[in-house]
Amino acid sequence: MLLSLRCEYAVRTALYLAATGRTDYVAVREISEALGIPRHFLAKTVQPLTASGVLVSMRGPAGGLALGRSADRITIEDIVLVVDGADVFTECVLGLPGCGDQKPCPLHDQWGPVRDRLHDLFVDATLADAVAHTQADDFRLGTL
Repeated sequence: MLLSLRCEYAVRTALYLAATGRTDYVAVREISEALGIPRHFLAKTVQPLTASGVLVSMRGPAGGLALGRSADRITIEDIVLVVDGADVFTECVLGLPGCGDQKPCPLHDQWGPVRDRLHDLFVDATLADAVAHTQADDFRLGTL
């Protein structure tokens, strides 16, 4: 399973919003600069997240983005499903159509368990958990 660039940006954006701990809206420009994501691409990236309620947005001078619900109620899987869809958790790692037990790709037997483990990780990992881990271990979300 390889996440799309849009999905990577969506996860990083949600984590950034959770990490700020703010209850007001965070400007798209601030997020863009902090994460090194082009502003226009970021704006397009978050559209499905706002449509699904994972994020909320508001236009205007005090506008921006905020989490749609508490960080402990949003999983990484929630974001991946909205942006990349459920096929991410079932597709062939090489992108071969029809890959399965009957007609496997060369990596089929190795990829299946890894893909399942990643899915389990994404189901279990909330934004709150990831932010706590990030802050405790001084991990980064941006390019710097």
